[in-house]
Amino acid sequence: MGDYKNLRAWQLARDLAVLSKSVITRLPREERYALSDQWRRAVYSVALNIAEGASRRGVKDFRRHLDIARASLHEVEAIIELVLALEYFPPEELKKVRATRDECARTVYGLLRTLPNGPKEPGR
Repeated sequence: MGDYKNLRAWQLARDLAVLSKSVITRLPREERYALSDQWRRAVYSVALNIAEGASRRGVKDFRRHLDIARASLHEVEAIIELVLALEYFPPEELKKVRATRDECARTVYGLLRTLPNGPKEPGR
């Protein structure tokens, strides 16, 4: 599939991990072993699965890793929603993290759609 570093999806996933780190470190101490660790694992999973999938020989393996990355992006979205509901941060402090997560999710989904047997849009 080529060099993963050239994939826009991986670049966004890397940015998401970097942006998330500064927020994760400011979560309350009692969240260190729960929400913090889960958030960190989820954002790392996105970047690492894109990189691993791009190194695979077949499209099927690449798709599988992109699907895992996509699921991790949904997990990050849910974590952000929890963090907001728990009022650990005001929404404006997470605006850039959310925007990067959203763009990364759209990019991963777009990449999946370009691969053979990719997901189809609803109603098509």
